[in-house]
Amino acid sequence: MRLLSALFLGLLASSQVFADDAALILELAPDINPSAVSEAVSAMKCAQKNGVGEDASRLAIIDYTIPSRNQRLWVLDLKKRKLLFEEHVAHGQGSGEDIPKWFSNRNGSHQTSLGLFLTDETYEGGNGYSLRLQGLSRGFNESAMDRLIVMHGAPYVNPAAAAKMGRLGRSWGCPAVRTEVAQPMIDTLKLGQFIYAYGPGTATLSTCKTENLSLASIASGHKANKG
Repeated sequence: MRLLSALFLGLLASSQVFADDAALILELAPDINPSAVSEAVSAMKCAQKNGVGEDASRLAIIDYTIPSRNQRLWVLDLKKRKLLFEEHVAHGQGSGEDIPKWFSNRNGSHQTSLGLFLTDETYEGGNGYSLRLQGLSRGFNESAMDRLIVMHGAPYVNPAAAAKMGRLGRSWGCPAVRTEVAQPMIDTLKLGQFIYAYGPGTATLSTCKTENLSLASIASGHKANKG
């Protein structure tokens, strides 16, 4: 009986934490789609329940159902209860024009990947200061490290030009941001924080099942970083 009571209280506490985080995000950023918030928090809590990113306090949410001409990336500090960034973000060339329609986990597709990412180390590359991302959502983004899907700044992420052209410039699948905000945003999110990319089909990630979580990418990601 005591065991059942303890389990019930644990589930109740977990549900309350989920509700509190989701409510906080919607309070800080009321323009975010509530479904995107619910999925993001569910996926994050599932990862943490499985020992991944347990100390994370920052969460970025990207809503790829929103046109690229609009701001569709939010970065929140759940511990300090602050909205840190509300920004534009690019999608992949292979994903479509203003609103992306196609998403892929396949190398060479130049399409955006959806799902939950755990942030890793930073490095200086061809696109300048960049942030490695480990894909945690099986079937959606576990190839992120192999595909070199990273967050970086890019001059083609230009809202003024997008208003004239009808869409933002596009990447090869990376969530590229404005060059002016790239470094502070990356430094905010590096080393064990979460990014959730919301879009068609991601609702299945709301259920915390081991088959939805690609923990193998953690080991392969660290192996790749050592090479």
